[in-house]
Amino acid sequence: MSNPSLLILPGDGIGQEVMAEVRRVIDWFGAKRDMHFDVSEDLVGGAAYDKHGTPLHDDTMAKAQEVDAVLLGAVGGPAYDDLDFSVKPERGLLRLRKEMDLFANLRPAQCFDALADFSSLKKELVAGLDIMIVRELTSGVYFGEPRGIHMEDNMRVGINTQRYTEAEIERGARAAFDMAMKRSKKLCSMEKANVMESGILWRDVVTEVHADYPEVELSHMYADNGAMQLVRAPKQFDVIYTDNLFGDILSDCAAMLTGSLGMLPSASLGAPMANGRPKAMYEPVHGSAPDITGQGKANPIACILSFAMALRYSFDQGDEATRIETAIEKVLADGVRTGDLLGDEDTVAVSTSGMTDAILAALDASL
Repeated sequence: MSNPSLLILPGDGIGQEVMAEVRRVIDWFGAKRDMHFDVSEDLVGGAAYDKHGTPLHDDTMAKAQEVDAVLLGAVGGPAYDDLDFSVKPERGLLRLRKEMDLFANLRPAQCFDALADFSSLKKELVAGLDIMIVRELTSGVYFGEPRGIHMEDNMRVGINTQRYTEAEIERGARAAFDMAMKRSKKLCSMEKANVMESGILWRDVVTEVHADYPEVELSHMYADNGAMQLVRAPKQFDVIYTDNLFGDILSDCAAMLTGSLGMLPSASLGAPMANGRPKAMYEPVHGSAPDITGQGKANPIACILSFAMALRYSFDQGDEATRIETAIEKVLADGVRTGDLLGDEDTVAVSTSGMTDAILAALDASL
């Protein structure tokens, strides 16, 4: 039986640094858990543009379609700000999502006990927080047609179209209900049914799908109220399902409840392949952070946790994913911190590689 395959796309900026740390964790699983992966590596984003003149080469796209999972670091940076929109680094990421048909974006927002003081909210509001946002990822206003900028009455007009079919809403809803069934059987669907026809359809379809999941407690909320509730009383939520645009905004809002973007992974899942595994791409939420690139300051935890999500959702290794999460929780509880997490005198500052050293030591101790 062949090893599961991983395509690593480090991307730009600190993506290169944090992905190098993930490779160390992957190597640990091979050496200590006899869990081996066939790993290949390629370019995406600005790095791909520098070599190929495109943010995602066709050959790389073909590789992504063939492997069991893709791990992506980060894309973008100020060096590419003046490029034409069609070849900006982010277009490579959007192409991966669209052509792999990764329609369900899982964005966990979990606040580790040791970091509750780092949230911008009061500790009692975020301590123990564990939310999962399921964002529809391949349709909506980011992909709808017509779109563009044109002249109308001697004035520039920018157009983006919010468009959803019931099938697109339904398959994302089923992913969200399935997630709710594995957690607390509680789902809140967020849209703007009060002002948008797509929101009316969204609410109708989610309600129809609910009939197949009678054990799940379903509620509906307007997305603007959802944003307010996330910063007022975030622990009222467990699983949230929302569209591409609102999901982009709400998941970033939820991310900051945890204290640092450097802590948060994500998964983007599609339909099952022939081997039964879903097409999947895993990436940290943070960006390429050009201001700290190459300085050994980047926090690798979000990228390492993205690999943990791959273990859980692509490779049916939930116990091993938990092993990583527990090791990270122990390291943080011991006061080990990269620069984004430094607190009082009881914390110990470490570099990017130093954080991975501590995590690997905690993994060793778990055996």
